Amino acid sequence: MDDQTRIELEAAAFRTLREHLMEKRTDVQNIDMMNLAGFCRNCLSRWYQEAANERGIEMDKNEAREIFYGMTMDEWKANYQTDASPEKQAEFKQAFAENVGEPKS
Repeated sequence: MDDQTRIELEAAAFRTLREHLMEKRTDVQNIDMMNLAGFCRNCLSRWYQEAANERGIEMDKNEAREIFYGMTMDEWKANYQTDASPEKQAEFKQAFAENVGEPKS
C-alpha cells in the first residue's frame, strides 16, 4: 500500500470514529470513555490540535474542540453531558493522570 492510500484510509477511519462518537453514541460519556479506555473526545480534539500545531497551524484547545465536536463545549455539555458520581470522578482523576498527565490547576 502506498503512503497516500494509507493516509486516506487513516483519515477515513478517524472521520468514522468521530461520526460514531458525535452522532451515533452521544449517550456515551467522556468520563466513561476515559475511565475504560484512557482517552475520550477531548483527547481526540487535543490530538487534532497538537497535529495542527506541529504543522505550524495556530489552534487552541477551544478551537480544536469546536472543530471536533461541531459545537462549543458549553453546547455539548448542555445537550449531552450528565452528572458523574463521585466514584466516577475519582476513577477519572486516576485515569487522567495515567493517560494524560497531572491536571493543570
